[in-house]
Amino acid sequence: MLKWHLNYLKYGKSYEILYDVLALPIFKQEESNLPPESENKILPFQYVLCAATSPAVKLHDETLTYLNQGQSYEIRMLDNRKMGELPEIDGKMVKSIIRVVFHDRRLQYTEHQQLEGWRWNRPGDRILDLDIPMSVGVVDPRANPTQLNTVEFLWDPSKRTSVFIQVHCISTEFTMRKHGGEKGVPFRIQIDTFKENEAGEYTEHLHSASCQFKVFKPKGADRKQKTDREKMEKRAPQEKEKYQPSYETTILTEVCICSPWPEITYVNNSPSPSFNSSHNSLFCPFSLPPNKQNLLPTATPQEAQQWLHRNRFSPFCRLFSNFSGADLLKLTREDVIQICGPADGIRLFNALKGRVVRPRLTIYVCQESQQQTREQHQKHENGDGSSNTFFVYHAIYLDELTAVELTEKLAQLFSISPRQISQIFKQGPTGIHVLVSDEMIQNFQDEMCFVLDTMKGMSKPVFFFSKY
Repeated sequence: MLKWHLNYLKYGKSYEILYDVLALPIFKQEESNLPPESENKILPFQYVLCAATSPAVKLHDETLTYLNQGQSYEIRMLDNRKMGELPEIDGKMVKSIIRVVFHDRRLQYTEHQQLEGWRWNRPGDRILDLDIPMSVGVVDPRANPTQLNTVEFLWDPSKRTSVFIQVHCISTEFTMRKHGGEKGVPFRIQIDTFKENEAGEYTEHLHSASCQFKVFKPKGADRKQKTDREKMEKRAPQEKEKYQPSYETTILTEVCICSPWPEITYVNNSPSPSFNSSHNSLFCPFSLPPNKQNLLPTATPQEAQQWLHRNRFSPFCRLFSNFSGADLLKLTREDVIQICGPADGIRLFNALKGRVVRPRLTIYVCQESQQQTREQHQKHENGDGSSNTFFVYHAIYLDELTAVELTEKLAQLFSISPRQISQIFKQGPTGIHVLVSDEMIQNFQDEMCFVLDTMKGMSKPVFFFSKY
């Protein structure tokens, strides 16, 4: 059945039977995590990683795929909608965000520190890259330099789309003890797809799916696959029946945002014995944009659930399903830590109390033209203080201290797309124009004031900073 299905995928004849694969035993444990009404639902999208699964995985466990470091692997982005489903995206683009994240809960809690350590050991490298020349149907691919494990792009579901990815880290780089021969940690590839909202921003979640994999040094995945196959061939026929066969491709299984976790009871920060530890990190947090509004005491339980989703607390939505905004806000720090564990508990408590992290850099920008500024300065030099002209400044808060972040903040200020901004310059000595770089921004003094002007007559705006 599966082989026939994969042939359909290979030759592009039909995608109507894609959901049949989810009925196989290897995906039963994935389906059990979805709400009852989703069990017979045909998924709107299907993502297929063109890499073989390991034959040394037990029948009811999740599939495991081996990848070679730096090798390009195809992910087919398939539109699996029924007739009339999601008509609002017909003829429109959707955005997909691909991330490489940790499978183990222990590493998820320390993900930021782990990635910073990797960045320190591998300066200039990325964990995840897109192979753009090999990709088909991918529009506006982006890789944020501060998010080494994330790429994003737009694509049209009605057209053939295949994206090729490269993973540059290996599983043994994140093991605790490195004496040689250690077992590498598993990762997850997670794809989150969003549609446009009324403001033209891709923030409305449509679908998410993920799969488990390990990364080996070049050609190491092929050797590991061969070793697993030889081990299985030596097993008795009765033992072989306990393991699933190796499939030519890996199908990413759905992550449900409505009920993303199985029933979990936390006691002293430990999962209940009934919760299968193999599922411990099955679903990773979504890349949904956080809700910047504080939770209000008047929020209903439904509104509280939405707030938890938008602030990346989806794993605990079921625990707090009957809590209103007032109920959540009454929880003490100790209560939240006991329920959610130390890492997520502290984060949730800070979010509930609306604690804002101070930005690393604040600059003030005035949108008045340079001509008006010169006139005002001339009046001051001539001793004419009678003018009622005053300048209105806007505060820009920067955390990443990069030119990309400054471009995005200026685009928000002017209500335009960041892609519409060509370049940003700063006026230097003798009036020269210096291109604004990451290093320049990192050397800005806090709370500096700038007058912002634009060069007209060009296809895209060019911004000039001059210090006030």
